[in-house]
Amino acid sequence: MIFLLCIYLYLSSWMIFNSSLDTWNSSSPNTSSSSSCSLWKRFNLNGMYQGGDVVIGGLFEVHFFTIFPELSFTSEPLQPSCEGFNIFGFKQAETMAFAVDEINRRPDLLPNLTLGYQLYDNCLRLGVAFRAAMSLASGSEEKFVLDDKCSGSPPVLGIVGDPGSTHAIAISSILGLFRVPMQPEKYPSFYRTIPSDAFQVEAMIQILRRLGWTWVGLLVSNDDYGLFAARSFHLDLAQSGGCVAYFYVLPKDNNPAELKIIVENMKQSSARVVVAISSEAYLLPLVDEVVVQNLRGLQWIASEAWTSSPVFLTPRLMPYLGGTLGIAIRRGEIPGLREHLLNIRPDSKPSNNMVRQFWETMFECVFDPPVGGLETVKNVCTGQEDLRGVDSGFADVSDLRPEYNVYKAVYALAHSLHDLLQCVPGRGPFSGHSCASLKKLEPWQLLYYLERVNFTTGFGDYVSFDANGDALPIYDIMNWVWHPDGSMQVKNVGVVDKSAPPGEELMLEENNIFWNFELKKLPRSVCSESCPPGTRVARKKGEPICCFDCILCAEGEFSNTTDSTECSKCPEDFWSTPERDHCTPKGIEFLSYDEALGISLTTASLIGAIICAVVSGVFALYRTTPVVKANNSELSFMLLFSLKLCFLCSLLFIGRPRLWTCQLRHAAFGISFVLCVSCILVKTMVVLAVFRASKPGGEAALKWFGSGQQRGTVLVLTSLQASICAAWLVSASPTPHKNTHYQNDKIIYECVVGSVAGFGALLGYIGLLATLSFFLAFLARNLPDNFNEAKLITFSMLIFCAVWVAFVPAYVSSPGMYADAVEIFAILASSFGLLVALFGPKCYIILLRPERNTKKALMGRVKKNKI
Repeated sequence: MIFLLCIYLYLSSWMIFNSSLDTWNSSSPNTSSSSSCSLWKRFNLNGMYQGGDVVIGGLFEVHFFTIFPELSFTSEPLQPSCEGFNIFGFKQAETMAFAVDEINRRPDLLPNLTLGYQLYDNCLRLGVAFRAAMSLASGSEEKFVLDDKCSGSPPVLGIVGDPGSTHAIAISSILGLFRVPMQPEKYPSFYRTIPSDAFQVEAMIQILRRLGWTWVGLLVSNDDYGLFAARSFHLDLAQSGGCVAYFYVLPKDNNPAELKIIVENMKQSSARVVVAISSEAYLLPLVDEVVVQNLRGLQWIASEAWTSSPVFLTPRLMPYLGGTLGIAIRRGEIPGLREHLLNIRPDSKPSNNMVRQFWETMFECVFDPPVGGLETVKNVCTGQEDLRGVDSGFADVSDLRPEYNVYKAVYALAHSLHDLLQCVPGRGPFSGHSCASLKKLEPWQLLYYLERVNFTTGFGDYVSFDANGDALPIYDIMNWVWHPDGSMQVKNVGVVDKSAPPGEELMLEENNIFWNFELKKLPRSVCSESCPPGTRVARKKGEPICCFDCILCAEGEFSNTTDSTECSKCPEDFWSTPERDHCTPKGIEFLSYDEALGISLTTASLIGAIICAVVSGVFALYRTTPVVKANNSELSFMLLFSLKLCFLCSLLFIGRPRLWTCQLRHAAFGISFVLCVSCILVKTMVVLAVFRASKPGGEAALKWFGSGQQRGTVLVLTSLQASICAAWLVSASPTPHKNTHYQNDKIIYECVVGSVAGFGALLGYIGLLATLSFFLAFLARNLPDNFNEAKLITFSMLIFCAVWVAFVPAYVSSPGMYADAVEIFAILASSFGLLVALFGPKCYIILLRPERNTKKALMGRVKKNKI
């Protein structure tokens, strides 16, 4: 519990106490003055007392219930009575008595000084706890007598307890009037030998996070212990990414209807983990309802208040609570405590009524049977019964937890008092280097030494307090093991140590944990299963953050962690895999020499160039024949050369685009085709001039179309295209470009034209020359076949124009490498069209019909045509 072993120190004179509460007064209400002070009235409390030079107080839970008398308001009410003896609370009280006796026997600690104790039972009720605290503060024992001014040292030097948080807070709020506080940031005299509940909640959250439980139910007791812890739990769980599936405050009155509703809702919830921060009294009725409704399959997380409680460690509850993981305060060992517990005798402490009540509970007997009621009493206590023959767990010292912290609290007070008594006058820490006096001891003086106390217990634990008055923040993690033979064991399976290095605070032996489930494996408790890599978390509107959907990342995005809240975009040159869990380099696309399309186009280009070379060889071999001479052999050779360039320039469009290939491909294409079309245009003009010269008065036309004029015309027309290309390259040169937008999963390497106007001018000029050639050849189509190529030129230019007219829309609509393939196809188609149309018939005559390759045959054909 959060304030299990609190040490309260009194920081004021008792004159303040007297004037504030009027709890004790002069011996007679009607006497204005007296030589001594005494109590006005005493509370009827269960307690244990042992005198000493200095007395320490203590509050413990020795009874479970308190019965209050009915209030008639007509007479003075009777004192409340306590029922349901708690042997483990009594064990803690006896541990304090043992520690005091042990200190008194030590020669090295508080020599020549005897410690005493005054212990009270709070009966698990705030009213009783408050009365006990005030009795300790006022010195309710008759042996406490102050001086004639009702001043002097307080009856008790400090109080160990109360175990309950609500009790501790209420008591401190009153004792705080006399500067006996509980919250260290407000009242610096509150110290703990166990960690605070804030750390207990942190420890629970660490366990939940370690085991992957993000969807949990929360049950808390309706007191300060549970409510304060609930606030911290909600906040810390949310910060760790978890959610509370349901939250219930257990009713104070154990209302069966409320408990039934709570268990029904627990049964309907999808949360498989239940965190219960409660005392036994609040939780036990709920567990009974769990048994009634047969609610199994839950993993319980226990707060330290009930982790080791024997009330729940019964065969009846193990099917429901087996496998519980709990937070427990640090275990310790106290040598000699077992013998002390076994040697308790009622006759050794006749004035201590708690011992008599303990004895009656252990042996089910009574010391003072009612008069005339012996027949209703089973046993009468003799006081000589043997505790060694009782199997109750009272003398079991193998798992000392609250008792060990009681032991440390008493020793902390003893060590601080010892240090105070070692002060040398003139070297003291107080005003004027003075020391404190035991006869007029002010508790704030003891506080100075308690803040600086440090010692090591016989168990090897180092004890000191931090700035908040807290001891070493460490918890054991316990697991309730249910063995096949029906036996039970609370086993240590880990430690939560806040003082450990970062990342090592939680040590959990997961393989040694007993899971009370059919598969004996770690259960899952999540509202929504984790989103795997490749997806992102999509919150559900109006539901906790732990309830979500998993949405697949969009194309081009990825997530490589579990429960990613957003997807990240892939780098520009990467694309997400189908699983969207990582990015891979995008596919690279360009017209390559390695793929089928590139190989086919390359082969066609080389074949075209080879055919041009073969035709050139045939024409060179038969250059003296009439067919070659009659078709202007010089222009024919120049035309064949330009066609060869046209075929070869298409190779520049294949392969990964580079700066030089992008700049050269269109320039080479434009100049080669202009050279080709210029030769055809000049040939057409020569044909027209020759046939015009054959008519009377037309001889002058041949003067303008001699060999020099033909070469000059071709050169001028080609130079104009070269100028267009040069201007284009200088103003806005084509450059290689990685197109990542046309296809998201591919990088398309292409050449951007740079200037659309430049590219348009290049194509437009070719189209202009081709149109002019087609028009002139069409005019000369009816001239004699033997002396002109007008029909062949007309047909070839018709093919050329048709190809390039179809090229424009096909090129614009084709993506990536297919745009290059369309342009290459247009180049090859038009080149093959010109080659076949212009030179196919001539090669046919030269190679296959040599009888027609004679001047006589050509002239005869002419005469025949004239006739």
